[in-house]
Amino acid sequence: MARTLESLVFKPVQELAVDCKILPERYIHKCIDEAFHVDPPVIDIPVIDLNLIQPPSPSADQVLEKLRTSLSSCGCVQVIGHGISNSLLDQMHSVGKDFFALPLEEKLKCSKTAQDIEGYGNASAHSDEIHNWSDLLNLTISPEDQRKFQFWPQNPKIFSETLQEYTDKLVLLNKVVLKALPRSLNLKESCFLDQYGENANMFARFNYYPPCPRPDLTLGVKEHADGSVITFLLQDNEAGGLQILKDDHWFTVPTVPGALLINVGDQAEIMSNGIFKSPLHRVVTNSERERLTVAVFSNPDPSRYVEPAEDLISEKSPRLYKKVHNYLRIYFESFQQGMTGIEAAKI
Repeated sequence: MARTLESLVFKPVQELAVDCKILPERYIHKCIDEAFHVDPPVIDIPVIDLNLIQPPSPSADQVLEKLRTSLSSCGCVQVIGHGISNSLLDQMHSVGKDFFALPLEEKLKCSKTAQDIEGYGNASAHSDEIHNWSDLLNLTISPEDQRKFQFWPQNPKIFSETLQEYTDKLVLLNKVVLKALPRSLNLKESCFLDQYGENANMFARFNYYPPCPRPDLTLGVKEHADGSVITFLLQDNEAGGLQILKDDHWFTVPTVPGALLINVGDQAEIMSNGIFKSPLHRVVTNSERERLTVAVFSNPDPSRYVEPAEDLISEKSPRLYKKVHNYLRIYFESFQQGMTGIEAAKI
């Protein structure tokens, strides 16, 4: 059945932004920190070549130490040597931008419903919350048998083909990273994969941020931590906006052409018994440029239990987190109660 703008559970920010001169009240944050009005300093995030992590690379130990240090300090790292060509990264940006450039009636063919988190939409269905200045396209991409193709755009024509190729590459990259993380902690490399399960459970989110008339009053995405094990973020080289919280201060995350930004989520923090830090992050807006990013969230099979690795627990380093089942359910339930999932998982 064809959907109309009036029948939706959301209102596209992109449509609102066209002639917006005064920011609607539902997008205004009353309690934004004072530093929000000033560009924060750029954080120095290491760039790691994943090709150098694999033996017999003579610098493998050094690179793994850099990985561990960065993920325990700010929770993220820029990676190159990830096996994804620049042309495919550019194509992912292109199909995302082309989708959001379509006429509204074409995008509405993929719109989410009140029962689904997948599809074209935004977070404005929760009317009691301050809304994000962004629109989304959410899609399950792996395992293939869990895909809901009714939400996959038919236009641009190469959308599905491009996302399929990107998914294939990320499934392989996901395994490389899930082996590298425990190795950086001097654990056996299968340690995290054993908890994860055989199939990559991956969810893609195309994030579209229109220019905003008052970027000093709103956010593209509110402060949050990810509930994933790993998040792979393809940034927009033309427009920044991502910020992370470190030592109670906000920092701007730089873009590195050809790199993917990887941040650990709550479940990696649990698996590492708190050594890796799932970072709080947010997205600011700007008044001149649109911004398009693609985030892919990697999660274990929901039937699996996630817990701290036994070899990381000792008298000096006691267990900090419970053994949790289907953490994403805990994450979203906690969010609805005004809590964080990671706090609910702590002992």
